[in-house]
Amino acid sequence: MKITPSRRTLMACAVTAGLACIAGPALAQAPWPSKPIRIIVPFPAGGPTDITARVLGQAIGESLKTPVVVENKAGGHGFIGVGEAAKAPADGYTLMMASIGTMAINPKLHEKIPYDANQNFAPVSLVVTVPIVVVVNPQVLPVGTLPELVKHLKANPGKVNFASAGNGGSSHLVPEYFKHRTGTFMTHIPYKGSGPAIGDVVAGQVQLMFDTLLTSTPFVKSGKLKMIGVTTAQRLPQYPDVPTVSEALNMKDFEASSWYALYAPAGTPPDIVKRLSAEVDAALKQPAVAKRLTDLGAVPVGGSPEKLAAFQRVEQEKWGKVIQAAKVKPD
Repeated sequence: MKITPSRRTLMACAVTAGLACIAGPALAQAPWPSKPIRIIVPFPAGGPTDITARVLGQAIGESLKTPVVVENKAGGHGFIGVGEAAKAPADGYTLMMASIGTMAINPKLHEKIPYDANQNFAPVSLVVTVPIVVVVNPQVLPVGTLPELVKHLKANPGKVNFASAGNGGSSHLVPEYFKHRTGTFMTHIPYKGSGPAIGDVVAGQVQLMFDTLLTSTPFVKSGKLKMIGVTTAQRLPQYPDVPTVSEALNMKDFEASSWYALYAPAGTPPDIVKRLSAEVDAALKQPAVAKRLTDLGAVPVGGSPEKLAAFQRVEQEKWGKVIQAAKVKPD
């Protein structure tokens, strides 16, 4: 059969189309990761969420042999950064380092938030838990123990200010619960992140803070702040002489810790989520990474996506009860 120019053209097109069909899936299934990964942090640089993300991101990037870039998207109780992460492509190249505030407290504190903590994200791994400590600036608040703090607060209702990293976080809710349980009153001064908040406590603009050990450790060690209590169930090994709130004030069920976890947008391929979870576990087991985090006061955890999902549900229930009992309202 004689092949005319027109038939020759059609055959060439058919071959080209066939090759495109073969190449298309191959290109779509390029090995992950094949480009930089970003971790969105919904708080300013220098805070505990940011520090955790940068330590973990560096370790994961070295293991995956790809750059991991931390992007701070602060503002609106964490709504801005979390909202952006929720809408990001579910391709494994956008992750989020979230906190107890964004994933457990905000959903219970605010009637309307621009994301669904349980539906818009694929849990990857619980990264660290962080003890919460009561720190005071001894230059502006002359108390050395928790009983002395309670006595001072009752004698000076409303005259003592406490800083927080923002409305809805652990540094806001734990002191609100403390006020409820002790029958005291302090004025809440919210900031846009832990860094600015603890900075003003150090400067004496605010008298105290229920801060994460992660950000307060340098100032406690330097003597600029005094640690008078911890909200964990047991005393901290690093500070064996500092009592827990429960023992110092005879409140046996008073316990709280902050935490930070890694998430991906909902719909991220399960194999990528599983790989990321394994990378987190491997990173936290590296001596240098573990030491860096523990030196800052964090407790490396790790674990499966399923474990994080279950943990998140328990935390939401717990803090929902605290918000209701303490009658905390969003500012």
